[in-house]
Amino acid sequence: MTGQPNTRLADLFGLAGWSKGELARLVNRQAAAMGHPQLATDTSRVRRWIDMGEIPRDPVPRVLAALFTERLGRVVTIEDLGLVRHGRTGKRQGAGDVEHPDGMPWAPEQTAAVLTEFTGMDLMLNRRGLVGAGAALTAGSALSAAMHDWLHTDPTLKADAPRPNSPLYADPAGFDRYDAAPVGAQEVEELEHSVDVFRAWDAARGGGLQRKAVVGQLNEVGGMLAYHHPPHLQRRLWGVAANLAVLAGWMSHDVGLEPTAQKYFVIAAHAAREGGDRPRAGEALSRAARQMVHLGRPDEAMDLMKLAQSGSGDRLQPRTKAMFHTIEAWAQASMGKGQAMRRTLGQAEDLFVSVRGEAEPLDWMQTFKDEDLYGMQALAYRTLAEFDPAAAPHARHFAEKALALRIDGRERSKIFDHLSMASACFIADDPEQAVGYARLALMAMGSNSSQRTWDRLRQMYRLTAQYATYPKIHELREEIRQVMPKPRTKGAGSAPA
Repeated sequence: MTGQPNTRLADLFGLAGWSKGELARLVNRQAAAMGHPQLATDTSRVRRWIDMGEIPRDPVPRVLAALFTERLGRVVTIEDLGLVRHGRTGKRQGAGDVEHPDGMPWAPEQTAAVLTEFTGMDLMLNRRGLVGAGAALTAGSALSAAMHDWLHTDPTLKADAPRPNSPLYADPAGFDRYDAAPVGAQEVEELEHSVDVFRAWDAARGGGLQRKAVVGQLNEVGGMLAYHHPPHLQRRLWGVAANLAVLAGWMSHDVGLEPTAQKYFVIAAHAAREGGDRPRAGEALSRAARQMVHLGRPDEAMDLMKLAQSGSGDRLQPRTKAMFHTIEAWAQASMGKGQAMRRTLGQAEDLFVSVRGEAEPLDWMQTFKDEDLYGMQALAYRTLAEFDPAAAPHARHFAEKALALRIDGRERSKIFDHLSMASACFIADDPEQAVGYARLALMAMGSNSSQRTWDRLRQMYRLTAQYATYPKIHELREEIRQVMPKPRTKGAGSAPA
């Protein structure tokens, strides 16, 4: 007991709207359902948890996490409740610990436990049909400050299992626990193959349809990481965990679960570093940076990109550096910094040209091809065109080059290219061409579960207003209005309209 209020628990308790007595009764009922009928919580004990910072013994933290997760419709972990015994109980962001949100970086033995707990709660939300988007994103600068020193050092691979007495290492509450066991090389190879399958599906159809399967697979890998494996297998398992966590984050971002996505990107960075792969950790953080640009926070994206680039170490390949530069350029374009954007895209082109004809790229970079470089260039110039319409022809040029190469079934990327082209045509005062590309995007969006494509369509739709009296544009606007989903709320991370 700290004697200080647990502000994290107090804040979530206020959001849940329970009385202390009601929460005590719910804890007893849920604990009994989990096989702990002897638990007897009362109002005074709940008051001590909130007002005095008392941390209850297991299984109460797990029970509380399950109750708050279901009540609030988003993942609430033991850490979120301020119920982990590591000397920082109940501190909220903005109350003396902004530099280390959510206790980051986690100790090595905690990563697998955090991964397992978070994915388990996410699966529970999936199963019960809850939304899971009601938390706030951590600022990019706060993430960068928390993880800077940690990411710049290479860890010794931890072959030992997480400590069973760790407060975070506990049987998940409220969902089906995967009964993990040690695995061999063949099982790890099958897991690595499953990542390729999930990547292909995500690129073709968007993140909505397979997100639950990816989260479930990641939850299983978290259980496997709780066992002692030979170092070479443990390293590969951490690699699988990092790849799946990036996918889970990207799919969550794709369907608008922004705080959940950010958490997965952070988990991915931790997992990659645990496996000794700093470049992979940097790439995971670059995803968080792309998320920030999409949400209209390019300055925070720049903070994350600086960390991603510097924290990746000297093993960063030119292809990955080129990809990093395209994200940085998009952020610069979002701030109207045309000269800086052009310089950064030039660096990306030079790096990308230098890798042509070389050996196969790393597995997690194989989807960054010529068309992806062109697509990001188109997006950056299209974004800059909002500030400087003279950039629109360049956006059209690169979107055309990207579309000419889109033959591998990655429909979501093709939709983005069509929208970049349509938007650039509208900005360049060529509405006739714009309509054709907009319709191509619109036809493909019905079979794609990506909310991001709708966010980009909203941006394009705004550009049609000045042509609303043109018959073809009027018809297009009507079609878009009829099929457009309602914009997400601000708390869920809405894109600019």
